[in-house]
Amino acid sequence: MADDERSLHCLVTGATGYIGGRLVPELLAAGHTVRCLARSPVKLRDHPWSGEADTARGDVTDEESVRAAMQGVDVAYYLVHALGTGSDFEETDRRAARIFGEQARAAGVRRIVYLGGLAPTGVPERELSPHLRSRAEVGRILLDSGVPTAVLRAAVIIGSGSASFEMLRYLTERLPMMITPSWVRTRTQPIAIRDVLRLLVACARLPHEVNRTFDIGGPDVVTYRDMMQRYAALAGLPRRLILPVQVLTPRLSSLWVGLVTPVPNATARPLVESLRHEVVRTETDIERWAPAPPEGYLGLDRAIELALKRVRDADVATRWSSATAPRGPSDPLSTDPDWSGGSLYTDRRERAVQAPAEALWRVVEGIGGENGWYSSPLAWSLRGWLDTLVGGVGLRRGRRDATRLRVGDCLDFWRVEEIEPGRLLRLRAEMRLPGLAWLEMSVEARDDGNAVYRQRALFHPHGLAGHAYWWGVSPFHAAVFGGMARNIAAAAETRAAEGEPADTAAGGSAGAGARAGRPR
Repeated sequence: MADDERSLHCLVTGATGYIGGRLVPELLAAGHTVRCLARSPVKLRDHPWSGEADTARGDVTDEESVRAAMQGVDVAYYLVHALGTGSDFEETDRRAARIFGEQARAAGVRRIVYLGGLAPTGVPERELSPHLRSRAEVGRILLDSGVPTAVLRAAVIIGSGSASFEMLRYLTERLPMMITPSWVRTRTQPIAIRDVLRLLVACARLPHEVNRTFDIGGPDVVTYRDMMQRYAALAGLPRRLILPVQVLTPRLSSLWVGLVTPVPNATARPLVESLRHEVVRTETDIERWAPAPPEGYLGLDRAIELALKRVRDADVATRWSSATAPRGPSDPLSTDPDWSGGSLYTDRRERAVQAPAEALWRVVEGIGGENGWYSSPLAWSLRGWLDTLVGGVGLRRGRRDATRLRVGDCLDFWRVEEIEPGRLLRLRAEMRLPGLAWLEMSVEARDDGNAVYRQRALFHPHGLAGHAYWWGVSPFHAAVFGGMARNIAAAAETRAAEGEPADTAAGGSAGAGARAGRPR
């Protein structure tokens, strides 16, 4: 087999991070074998590819663990940095890069691939922000390691989970009007995560003599203000009023970002400090070895659409950042930070039920329509009436069958999105809301013959109105959702005590559903 066709053994550092967690399945799909170096390998066990990749416990600042992980490796990906670990992150990055380069050379690794930051043209390194300065220094250390190295330099990476994109998302979603730092006028060249991963995979097969940096970027050169407005348009939000001012220093800017978004200050500050630099690529040499696909690099609008796709899809009923089976590199991963992926409000309820799981499930599957919602009849009816008033479907649709549900069924102002008989019912809201909402009910059998009932109401807000809506109705959740959980449990216990057979209707006008309260 030709050298450029054989499978390569790749080491990926930072596999629990944003880029690394998305690169591993791409390398596997390209036919390579992969070993992941991680401080906490347990964080990788829920990935769909976890059984296909080797895992080594270690840290890039620990020579012994890096030496062991490098054995038998052809290509080593350096995808870690100490951003957010404290004021000494530059020294940590410096020491880790030296260890990585030295151990790669000692182990006979054929190539190092590093993803760094795109630096402004003509600006001395000492004048760069600490974040960009450290990225540049790490690249230089690896290039001087004696191992052929490819340093890809990117600006803003567009994808759910990217820290820069998450700052853009939260600022635009939460603030219809912004008094912003002057850096919103700074030009940058964003690139879609899909293109970044494609280029990282391609770098594994670069010729031995290639030892240099490459600028990478998408087809659009825009300002941060442009990106905010384009995000707003694609997310269906009104055009944002953005007023740049000069008085916000990088430090004040990072505090402002920390106040408005859930991105931690330790991460936001170095990123914000870097935004004062214009970062536009000056060469496209990487395309000599990794030509652009026939359709070209993804543009900014398409990259944002892909990053937003996950929250628009109706089959997501868990936190965006805890999805365990992403369908593409733009989707969230379970290892993404808790603050990534957009806001998701959750109301959780759980009750032990003194009834078999089968009896509890019959109540769950029989919910809605004439059987009622096991909650405050007045509150539920009022919500249905208000929805009808604003042009929504209200409660008038009822349900197709009194005892059985199937995927796609209408259920008052909900629709059945997923049903696993005996275990899970997930409903997607179709009432008029400033966001997306789900109601999920699950049943779990216990060893003692009884059951546990779990209930989640989830809401992904759309703009500032969505956040205001959630906080406006949250005082009523104890009565509405808490009452629902109590009454469903009580109805199941009553039915079990009455010895109702399995094929009996799950709730009628004379049953426990009516006694628990149903809308009229």
